[in-house]
Amino acid sequence: MNWLYVVLGAMVGAPLRYLTDRAVQSRHDSVFPWGTLTVNVTGSLVLGLLTGAVTAGAAGPGLQLFLGTGLCGALTTYSTFSYETLRLAGTGARGYAAVNVVASTAAALGAAFAGAAVAGAVWG
Repeated sequence: MNWLYVVLGAMVGAPLRYLTDRAVQSRHDSVFPWGTLTVNVTGSLVLGLLTGAVTAGAAGPGLQLFLGTGLCGALTTYSTFSYETLRLAGTGARGYAAVNVVASTAAALGAAFAGAAVAGAVWG
């Protein structure tokens, strides 16, 4: 049954990742990967909330597999982040590449911590 939770979550997360990336990127006339940044930060926030909920006993292992492993695993994308950073650097946009690394890392970690803090305040 556990694999089914993961598969169902991934079936939601993968198209959500694609559609969100395209929607966000279409609103920016820039080579900066705003869509990937958005899905990675959003996924980190959800994982932080989920981690706090699981720690407080407000969410069980099924939800953790569905949302955490399945949905967020398919929604977030370290490989695309890496590729886009290399592409930026390779095309001469080294400043954008550096900003992508720093902003993505800081924003994703900040979102995860914020999500865990919110969950702790709600369910702790």
